[in-house]
Amino acid sequence: MNIARMLYPVEVLGPGKRVGIWVCGCRRGCRGCSNPELWAQRPEYAISARDAAGLVGRIAAAHAVDGITVSGGEPMDQAAELAELTEYLQAYTKDILIYTGYTLEQLAARQDPDTDRVLERTAVLIDGDYREEENTDVLLRGSANQRIHILHPESAGRWAAYLETARNQIQNFTTADGVVSVGIHGRNWKQYEGLQGKDDT
Repeated sequence: MNIARMLYPVEVLGPGKRVGIWVCGCRRGCRGCSNPELWAQRPEYAISARDAAGLVGRIAAAHAVDGITVSGGEPMDQAAELAELTEYLQAYTKDILIYTGYTLEQLAARQDPDTDRVLERTAVLIDGDYREEENTDVLLRGSANQRIHILHPESAGRWAAYLETARNQIQNFTTADGVVSVGIHGRNWKQYEGLQGKDDT
């Protein structure tokens, strides 16, 4: 699969200290997207699902992993690889949050076994295309049309408590590529933040 970056501890995209995984590759191209640099896949970002899970395992061996958040790019454009990755990730946590520009109904309509396997292993799905004009600071979502689906009933209590108390925040990571700004940013955030790094939702 194609993974651009993996960060820990991400504390602004779901409850607890999470591993954040950003895939590379997206055919949707939403206007105002916070991560256009992740639209195209790049050969240097190719990694097997097993090796990617191994990196998560190394983090989990040394730190508490309360959950995993997968964003992009478009994770569901790599459904077969993501199905394999999420199977491995079950060893570390069942709290897997996936962002996708497709709606849950569109994913179900694929009638694709790989997509179905991903959804079976996803605790929370945040779906829908990003619409810049609807960027109104809704919790965990880039725009108000996007929806939060709790797919695992056993996750409902934890997530309900989180959604009642959480608010959108920004978390910056210093990497070899510069500063990566993680979280849900306001419309035109680069202009008023003045940051030179990358934005990851």
